[in-house]
Amino acid sequence: MQVDQRNNPKLLMGIIGGLTVLIALFFAYQWLSSSTDGKSVHQEEMMAAPVKPPVAVPIQTESTPVAETETIKLVEEDILDSAVPENASLAKEEIAKLDDIQQQLNDQEKTLTQQHQDADELIQLKEEQIKLLEAQLAQQVK
Repeated sequence: MQVDQRNNPKLLMGIIGGLTVLIALFFAYQWLSSSTDGKSVHQEEMMAAPVKPPVAVPIQTESTPVAETETIKLVEEDILDSAVPENASLAKEEIAKLDDIQQQLNDQEKTLTQQHQDADELIQLKEEQIKLLEAQLAQQVK
């Protein structure tokens, strides 16, 4: 090679660009192959041990009222009758789990109470707005 060819900026940029593309392709292949392997392992675990999904309370809005007779089961009833384990560590885990459930229920109660107050306030504001619009309409009609 001549000295001119070794110091050619186009040649150097081409080599650097080619190496960059090869490295990017390698990492893309690794990322895609690892994500598909992880999904298949995760799917096998999900099929092997079905788990109950957590029960969520739907958010109620004015446009979608829920019937009062419909109840959502937040906690299984058998949890009250189940015996507390005699092993201290298992008992502590059970107590921690029950405390966590109680905390979630308290948080849900606060959220629902706040939503109820917000809905009442919105209803009151809408009633006032309707009264004002009716008064304005009555003035325009006269």
